[in-house]
Amino acid sequence: MNIKKHIPNALTLLNLLCGLLAIIAIFNGFYDHAFIFVSLGIFFDFWDGFLARKFDVAGPLGVQLDSLADMVTSGVVPGLLMFKLFETIQQNQPQYMLTEETFYMGLIPYFGFFITLASCYRLANFNIDTRQTNSFIGLPTPANTLLIMSIPMIQYFGRYEWLTIALDNPYVLLVITLISTYLLNAEIPLFSLKFKKLNWAEAKLQISFVVFAVILLILLKFVAIPLIIISYIILSMVLNSLSKK
Repeated sequence: MNIKKHIPNALTLLNLLCGLLAIIAIFNGFYDHAFIFVSLGIFFDFWDGFLARKFDVAGPLGVQLDSLADMVTSGVVPGLLMFKLFETIQQNQPQYMLTEETFYMGLIPYFGFFITLASCYRLANFNIDTRQTNSFIGLPTPANTLLIMSIPMIQYFGRYEWLTIALDNPYVLLVITLISTYLLNAEIPLFSLKFKKLNWAEAKLQISFVVFAVILLILLKFVAIPLIIISYIILSMVLNSLSKK
């Protein structure tokens, strides 16, 4: 038996398991645990593809398995979290309770699942879009998931009171949801963050960006996550503009 060919798929299944554990954590209100499980899932998601290429065992089964696992960890989980954040605001803040004047607030929590729907469409499109072999078109689902999962972490552990207050507003969350839904399938070319080879010559852009991200995380903790995502998009747009020139 060739053990190597099963290692990437085993990591993909661990990604799926982390997504399932994150769902349980969200239902129980442990958003910090959900963040940890999602981060582990994304870690496994990175290494399954890398090892599949390293061991030269990449195949159609791995591609399909990867998308199905991502659909849970990076599709269902962020949509469910946004739903729960909306729901919590509606229950805990009287000004947002369901009344004759604000009856639509009862529907707003379900807008969170727009993220899940957009993630599903992106993952299906990614598998058939030949333009995304070496780069991305639109924000990758793992990056989008980290963006959404960072919201309660910023609220609980953030050092900026104004930001915590803003994230307790359902209309701010609604804007974030709509932006997230758009970015997932936007026609914006983004450079790939996956390493094909761990050497400076072929991965200097990715390595430099990872170092930048780590520095931001050390300095700003969870607030760094949305800044990293924004920087990733802006840097990709700048590189695209320069390449055209």
